[in-house]
Amino acid sequence: MRVRHSVTKRKLNLADATYCILMPRDWGITTILSVSPLWEDKIALARHLKWRDDKIAPQKGIYVARCTVLRHSEDTMPRQVSQNEIEIIMRAVARFPEGGSIEDIRGALSIALPRRTLQRRLAMLVEQQRLIVEGRTRGSRYRLPIITSEAHISEASDSIEAYGEVYIPITPEGENVKQAVRKPVQHRRPVSYNRTFLDAYRPNVTFYLSVQARQHLLDMGHTPDGERPAGTYARQIFNRLLIDLSWNSSRLEGNTYSLLETERLLELGEAAEGKEAQEAQMILNHKAAIELLVDQAEEVGFNRYTLLNLHALLSDNLLADPQACGRLRVRPVCIGGTVYYPLEVPQLIEECFQQILDTAAAISDPFEQAFFAMVHLPYLQPFEDVNKRVSRLAANLPLIRQNLCPLSFVDVPERAYIDAILGVYELNRVELLRDVFIWAYERSCARYGAVRRSLGAPDPFRLRYRAPVAATITLIVRDGMDKKTAPAFIRQRATVGIPQEDQARFVEVVETELMSLHEGNIARYRLRPSQYQAWRETWR
Repeated sequence: MRVRHSVTKRKLNLADATYCILMPRDWGITTILSVSPLWEDKIALARHLKWRDDKIAPQKGIYVARCTVLRHSEDTMPRQVSQNEIEIIMRAVARFPEGGSIEDIRGALSIALPRRTLQRRLAMLVEQQRLIVEGRTRGSRYRLPIITSEAHISEASDSIEAYGEVYIPITPEGENVKQAVRKPVQHRRPVSYNRTFLDAYRPNVTFYLSVQARQHLLDMGHTPDGERPAGTYARQIFNRLLIDLSWNSSRLEGNTYSLLETERLLELGEAAEGKEAQEAQMILNHKAAIELLVDQAEEVGFNRYTLLNLHALLSDNLLADPQACGRLRVRPVCIGGTVYYPLEVPQLIEECFQQILDTAAAISDPFEQAFFAMVHLPYLQPFEDVNKRVSRLAANLPLIRQNLCPLSFVDVPERAYIDAILGVYELNRVELLRDVFIWAYERSCARYGAVRRSLGAPDPFRLRYRAPVAATITLIVRDGMDKKTAPAFIRQRATVGIPQEDQARFVEVVETELMSLHEGNIARYRLRPSQYQAWRETWR
């Protein structure tokens, strides 16, 4: 029961009171202890409590507040907030990666909550550090904290493991998949390869993506080069695509190279200090595979030549058995962190692999075709290793061929991708992977300018850290740092005055801004043309 109270600066005559309340010191919320006259047992309790204003409290006697009842409940204790309600609020907030107002979040809720109740829940989540609030009063915006995540996906045994979490907005169906695969392994039922999952799919009859989703993706990914020869658009953005796709696909495998370190490796062939040789090899292999997709855009497709050679390029110098590169596996594989057991019989692997290729080649919609590959190639595990990497590049086959915006997996969180793959492995459910696919494609389109968005609200993150981002870039240019020294400097700057949950994003923003720096935008960093030109000479 909530009350509105007015303090009486006199000792209360018990006969005067109908509703009475005891006021412990420093209580922020007043709770009615009794709705009957103050009895002797309450007096005994009150003697152990102090009035919150010691100056007006006498040494003896009890001060109380005369109360007006605003609303009544049978249970006068504070109501327990249900975990389901909290999860619904968290999912609603997740739909606004850059922060949402109370009205935004309220509109995204799947349940009806009064505005004041939602305010209290959000304040509680902020206090628990489960949400971050930016701005004040009516300008307040709430978002999920950006947690620096560390993921490890070792496909030598194709094991899946993730630490930390940054997530994307997902549908209720995707949430169901997420919760199912988040259960402890001992609570999940072991399963083997389900051939029916593949057999049930009929090209251009069965669809994993709805009509609306496919049209939405086409509207975003359409480019002016649609009628030109295959691969025209990918060649126009090749340098940017090469770095983005190599870095992001490798990052989803636990690779620790930064964006700038990846650019330096791809441009100069120089590996970053302190990194494992395997990480550099993984990125260079992506470069070779992407070059195959773009250079032979008119020839490649869902056929044995393309998929086997994609695997050979991506797995070069990474497998224990070099003879396994570009060949279907003939031995069992084990996937850590899951209860899924892939096929073991080589003849069945060969048969299902060909069926996947034939089915994919028969699909007419490029986005359905791309998503089908992302579902069924990892599920079959046709190779000893590198299956997910093959599926991510294979998903770009129809997009590059039809001059659509490619899919570079920009900003895709490791944990969201892992959960989605587990949903396919263990449940044969594609909803969460579909959420990841659509969200990732939206981010890729925004990256390459295939979506022409009107000027909208500025990015709150970039706005909040505008000064330290600009200062960092200015120092890098004025000091003439190269691509070898800049990444370490940026990481060090991120630890100065930047909350830990924002440091990874800060590093990415600075690196992205540096890669976009040109003579037409250096004034925003108070740089002179001579400083910029001198820096460009060393920026390699």
